[in-house]
Amino acid sequence: MAHVPAIIISMNDTKAIGIRAAPAASLTNRVPPHAYFVVSAIFHYLGPSFAVLLFARIEPLGVAWLRIASAAVVFAVWRRPWRYFGRLTPPERWTVVALGGVLAGMNSLFYLAIQQLPLGTVGAIEFLGPIGLAALGMRSVRNGLAMVTAVVGVYVLTDVRIAGAPLGYLFAFANCALFVVYIILGHRISGNGGIDRLGIAMLIATVAAFPIGIGDAAPAFSDPVLLLAGIAVGISSSVIPYVTDQLAMARLPRATFALLLSILPATATAIGLLVLKQVPSLPELFGIGLVMAGVALHRARDVR
Repeated sequence: MAHVPAIIISMNDTKAIGIRAAPAASLTNRVPPHAYFVVSAIFHYLGPSFAVLLFARIEPLGVAWLRIASAAVVFAVWRRPWRYFGRLTPPERWTVVALGGVLAGMNSLFYLAIQQLPLGTVGAIEFLGPIGLAALGMRSVRNGLAMVTAVVGVYVLTDVRIAGAPLGYLFAFANCALFVVYIILGHRISGNGGIDRLGIAMLIATVAAFPIGIGDAAPAFSDPVLLLAGIAVGISSSVIPYVTDQLAMARLPRATFALLLSILPATATAIGLLVLKQVPSLPELFGIGLVMAGVALHRARDVR
């Protein structure tokens, strides 16, 4: 999935950027929270599908850097997060710096994976991380069954294609591992001021990914169409799903939100089919269905 952490926007956050909370709340509350989730679910993978289309002109690491940098610019203009870095305690600063490094690595690995594997397969593998965390955080029969179900689903997916793209699976599982770290660090920075910390992390991610991505991103700087396409990938992959995640999570119980996440592997598969013409086989559909069942079954510890 490789998107920014889901952190609730607080009243203090809105005051910090000069937004009057009451009118905004009244306007956003007119839309059902499930509608925000649907928008988020679509753009989580619509942006990466556009990225795949760009691979013909720009290498994956270049597209990944453009995505990270575009999102960082948006958050920089919106939040000007560097103003808050000095207010953080040393442990908080290290957490933000670590999150920036994780975002850089996770996005890069995700794009390297979807260059070689179907979007639905990579999206399904990514969910092993959250389910595994839930199983460790809340040891229960339900979470154990969820983990087994998801693992069997991923085994089916890997057994279908691993002979043809072993490196793609290496990237996909490495991305999954970083996704676990991202969830842990994302929870640590959440709460009051979390968005500003995230903005700092995005800026750090841009710098961290610069050495491995700027060379491949160079063709975009001489072609305005390519550059705009790269910016569009960043906005559709990170900014839009991030904002709609907040609007949904602010009004949905955590258990409900976790259950809704089970549709994301299906969303990835559908977008891969419609945009990229990636037609899944019956075994792949079965494997993705098992992962969806695992996501629906699992229950995460409430960290709010």
